Amino acid sequence: MDQPQASVASLPGPEVEPVNPLAVKAAGRPRRPGRQQFSLLIVRGDGTRVIRFNFPRPAALAAFAGVAVAVTTFGALLGDWVQLRQLTVEARTFKAQIAEQHATIDSFNRRVVELRTEMTSWRDLHARIWEPFGPELQPGGRDRGVGGGALRADRVTGRLSPKDELERLSESVTEQGESLKALDRLVARAGKALAALPSRWPIRGAVNSEYGMRQSPWSSGTEFHSGLDIRAQLGTPIRAPAGGTVTIAGTYQEYGITVIVDHGQDIKSVYGHLSKTNVKVGDRVERGAVVGWSGNTGRSTGAHLHYEILVKGQSVNPRAYLWD
Repeated sequence: MDQPQASVASLPGPEVEPVNPLAVKAAGRPRRPGRQQFSLLIVRGDGTRVIRFNFPRPAALAAFAGVAVAVTTFGALLGDWVQLRQLTVEARTFKAQIAEQHATIDSFNRRVVELRTEMTSWRDLHARIWEPFGPELQPGGRDRGVGGGALRADRVTGRLSPKDELERLSESVTEQGESLKALDRLVARAGKALAALPSRWPIRGAVNSEYGMRQSPWSSGTEFHSGLDIRAQLGTPIRAPAGGTVTIAGTYQEYGITVIVDHGQDIKSVYGHLSKTNVKVGDRVERGAVVGWSGNTGRSTGAHLHYEILVKGQSVNPRAYLWD
């Protein structure tokens, strides 16, 4: 007789959830505390481990911080070294420039000393130039009552600074400048005086009779000749040796036809025995102007020019004035 079979599946019971094997594996692994050390693993190229170093966490952090500080310090030192190297190069350049400037300054200082010494030597030259004119015309001739001694430039001892040398040179330039200005004024005055002097020959020719005592052409005795008798053919132009004003133009005493020119400064020139005149009284003549022509008028033995110079009304030797 068939017995009924009970089915387990048909019996009611609690439901069983499927088990996750990963969860079971995880639940069976114990939880590890926080990592307390670091490892340094050295391996070969094929991945095989060669050596391993373990470091505690504090030591690793300290080493990292030390490395960071070292790298930062090295970077700062490297930057300072580069900057210092650049400054060294610039310092060498500046040193060369300073040496060159020192050499230039020394050369300039020596040149200033030479110029000042040269200008000091001009004092003697100025003294010789001014000496013939007397102390009243010399620059600084007015009363300057001062005292004390002074060293000449060639006796000054010690080395002066460029500033002192420039000051001394400036003083010398000022002094010489005043002296040159005074000399220029004197030359201007002298130029006017020289222009008024009858310094050129009124006619070119041999001198038949000099100034002074001579044998008289008209007697057996001697006589004083107050001028120069200059040989000249009849009608030769006579030129004024300097500018002046005509005071006489015509017959004058034993000189026949005569021209007398007043040059100022109490100086007059006389041209005697002319054939005729080219000027009249009151005319202003310039140096080189024709005042007349040579002749044989008056007390004369032949055609020539009697040339005479009067200073304050007295005759003097014309050769003392004939420079040209």
